[in-house]
Amino acid sequence: MVASRAAVLTEAGGTPVLADIEVREPVGDEVLIKIGAVGICHTDISLAARWPAKRMPIVFGHEGCGVVEAVGPGATVAVGQRVVLTFNSCGVCSQCAAGRPAYCDRSTTLNMRGDRADGSGALSWSGASSGSNGPVVGGFFGQSSFSTYAIATQRNTISIGEQIDAATAAPLGCSVQTGVGAVLNALRPGIGDSIAVFGAGAVGLSAVMGARIAGCRTIIAVDPIAERRSLAMDLGATHVIDPTESVVVEAVVELSAGGVGHALDTTAIPAVLADAVSALRTRGQLGIVGLGAPTVELPVGLVMGRGLSIRGIVEGDSVPQTFIPELVDLYSRGDLPLEKLITPYAFSDFDSAWQAARSGSVVKPVLTV
Repeated sequence: MVASRAAVLTEAGGTPVLADIEVREPVGDEVLIKIGAVGICHTDISLAARWPAKRMPIVFGHEGCGVVEAVGPGATVAVGQRVVLTFNSCGVCSQCAAGRPAYCDRSTTLNMRGDRADGSGALSWSGASSGSNGPVVGGFFGQSSFSTYAIATQRNTISIGEQIDAATAAPLGCSVQTGVGAVLNALRPGIGDSIAVFGAGAVGLSAVMGARIAGCRTIIAVDPIAERRSLAMDLGATHVIDPTESVVVEAVVELSAGGVGHALDTTAIPAVLADAVSALRTRGQLGIVGLGAPTVELPVGLVMGRGLSIRGIVEGDSVPQTFIPELVDLYSRGDLPLEKLITPYAFSDFDSAWQAARSGSVVKPVLTV
């Protein structure tokens, strides 16, 4: 067993609190990671708010970066290798076999349920934290990296080089690959195309950078926060819109000379989704990456009449084993200035980072160990 310090959620709707836990040694194809940095993602916040009490205590965290400390007998990652942790997938279902691991048939079980398929877990309380030993749910997104040590699997452990520091690399595992990948892998705009990105958080700003890399001529970012609009311009947006002061659809149509060819929603707000559809030109396409909107009323006549396409995008349609190294290369060339998104916090200051993520006062809080 390895002693670890982790942020543990123990109360429904509460805030994770730092506590001492133990992490068992890796088995099978598992990998033990000494975490150097981990980003806080909106998914951590939203799921912690509604996580069922029967699945507590639990350690969240799914943007981990660190160094391989030990491996199970079925893993081939080298001890000492620097790695980014990402979403998990089975590797054998029809979707994985077709190169679509983000749509793995077992994705919900492997990423959202926590722990191993046989019900066993890797984490437990240390006696000093709880007064008695007991299990702690782990395996969130195959990692539970709000911890100084984490257990992942061979499949969701991505080797990276030394050209990027841990705090900058950590968000590659989810928010950055989701935003950049939504543009480059899913929407695939051509050089000179137009795109509107709704929401300028970490995912939306990553999408703005992806659109600039793709060569889009018109890149419109829509967000009510002035600082985020300014950052969007710095990262490649050609125009920004404050939805509190403009009629968004009219503004997008005017700026794009008739509507954008591509739109990406990161907000999951029904009214914003409706605006995104209405801002598309004929044969335009909308990608949806935001979670949270249970039902949305869309103008079906408009969708059919203009031949619009609407599709969900999970984790940027990424194959992490190849896409995350590509993102590192883009960063190394100066095409992906990720450091502009990040506000670092010491792991010991977890509560401040969590509150900053929940309030949206910073774009991407990253905990450094």
